[in-house]
Amino acid sequence: MAEEFMIAQNLYKSFDEQKAVNGVSFTIYKGEIFGLLGPNGAGKTTTIRMLSTVLEPNQGDVIVGGHSVKHNADAVRNIIGVCPQELALYEDLSALDNMVFFGRMVGLSGKEARIQAMTHLELMGLTERAKGKVSKFSGGMKRRINLAIALMGHPELLFLDEPTVGVDPQSRNNIYETIENLRDNGMTILYTTHYMEEANRLCNRIAIMDGGQIIAIDTPYQLKAQIGPPEQVTLEDVFLKLTGRSLRD
Repeated sequence: MAEEFMIAQNLYKSFDEQKAVNGVSFTIYKGEIFGLLGPNGAGKTTTIRMLSTVLEPNQGDVIVGGHSVKHNADAVRNIIGVCPQELALYEDLSALDNMVFFGRMVGLSGKEARIQAMTHLELMGLTERAKGKVSKFSGGMKRRINLAIALMGHPELLFLDEPTVGVDPQSRNNIYETIENLRDNGMTILYTTHYMEEANRLCNRIAIMDGGQIIAIDTPYQLKAQIGPPEQVTLEDVFLKLTGRSLRD
């Protein structure tokens, strides 16, 4: 039986009178890529911020690797890595210096940070650009560095928030292959994206959110089978069927 690694338990979060997350519960198993999808304003970002210890829930808890976010957030932070949608890079530093800096921030020694940085740069195909200033990098290269930084400290659970936004096909494919390799080597991943083909390719299971709640959760194949022949139905068909076609600007 698959090992439960992250358990979200009845999460609620409100801002003033607005309920952003309204009773969200789900489990992520060790070594799986779990997709969290939803239209703008569905509550995904707030949920992820609670899962990753940035926001404290009004109600409920999250257990990560046996540690409670509510009662032992520091222990949770020690075993997670976060790759935010917004690039978190120092443009005037080199790729290597960025990675060493963030490695030190998660508690690595200077030597270990440098060793891990070079390993992750190789993983991203950026070894030859290690000493290049990030400001000179393409969008795709910056995305790959962003992901490499999230791997510093060897997290057990990795949060990837739309990691391929605005990248070229070559960089996107490199990121896909990297993520699949991480999963195959035992890493647990929570993945958010607006690209349905990404979720279909990468995710073992998917939860779809809308209105602050989980409205569906299953494998991509089973989600598609709920509305038609899985070989003919797309995940986008499922998404639009469940969340509607109204614009969410």
